[in-house]
Amino acid sequence: METLRIGSSIDAPGEAVQIRADKFNRHTFWCGQSGSGKTYALGVVLEQLLLHTELPLLILDPNADFVRLNETRQGANAEEAKRLSAIPMRILNSTNPGGERLHARYTDLSVESKAAVLSLDPIADADEYNELLHFDLNPTTFDAATMLQEFRDSGNPAQVKLANRVENLRPLGWELWSYGGDSVNDVVDTRPRATVMDLGGFTAPAAPKVAALAVLEHLWATRHDRKPILIVIDEAHNVCSPHPATAVEKALTEQLVQIAAEGRKFGLWLFLSTQRPTKIHPNVLSQCDNLGLMRINAPRDLAELGEVFGFVPEEMLAQAKDFGLGQALMAGGFAGAPTLVQMRDRVTAEGGSDVLVPMMAGA
Repeated sequence: METLRIGSSIDAPGEAVQIRADKFNRHTFWCGQSGSGKTYALGVVLEQLLLHTELPLLILDPNADFVRLNETRQGANAEEAKRLSAIPMRILNSTNPGGERLHARYTDLSVESKAAVLSLDPIADADEYNELLHFDLNPTTFDAATMLQEFRDSGNPAQVKLANRVENLRPLGWELWSYGGDSVNDVVDTRPRATVMDLGGFTAPAAPKVAALAVLEHLWATRHDRKPILIVIDEAHNVCSPHPATAVEKALTEQLVQIAAEGRKFGLWLFLSTQRPTKIHPNVLSQCDNLGLMRINAPRDLAELGEVFGFVPEEMLAQAKDFGLGQALMAGGFAGAPTLVQMRDRVTAEGGSDVLVPMMAGA
């Protein structure tokens, strides 16, 4: 049984704390308020999974915190750094213009997701939706300008309305689209040990969620291949809200609820990281068997965690409000007994950091 050394015991200083690698075939919930060290500690676990398993990681990264996962940190353990530097990873960028770009193909989306991008309702916008349903979008020949001109020249009122909608919303001009070129789905299909989707640099507010929807929808469509992958979603409240507002948000939440409920048997395992349990859709949270909990002050949040993760003693959950930086509670299948841990140092470099308060000169 392979274990991951993630830190040392708070109750027995100097004693190593290890979690079971094989139990990541369950969904995992990682939680801690801002300033608790949540994202840094998440990186510790991901590094150890890369070092001690062959499990591919897909990391949805909204704040570019993991874009340097392929760079080892000065002063890190030399042996671990050497091994990590040899692991194949793909960093797909939206914030770094010089890196490999994160692209998706509009033509790869399901009809429902294409319609969601265009804010089309199958009932309220029945004629436009039906035109989209029957229009041939060939990924190798698709051209937005040609399509719009064909719609306008057709004399079909529904196609003209659809052309107006596309021009008004302008989604086909997003820098996300590859228009027949390489897509994130092509990368994920090859199963690199880690694929980082840097979602934070897109101009259109909906583009990061559509990128997430594209890859999650593809993984679900190909689930019968049974190729295991750990889907790591940092700041998961951005894609799995209990109250999705837009059509894209609703489609994304529905896909995650489906993966949470049925994905385990196909090797689609979730690792969700967020600040509060109330920010995650309850039908996803309730499917999680592993818990990593860092500092949480709100009594309501601790009470909800107690209801969902009933195997954790209340007195241990209560300690979370007094955790220091990098301290955590590990519980569930990957921990055996609930354990308090001081997280170890990272091997790789952090992509992001806090912004400092400007100080007066000489102060």
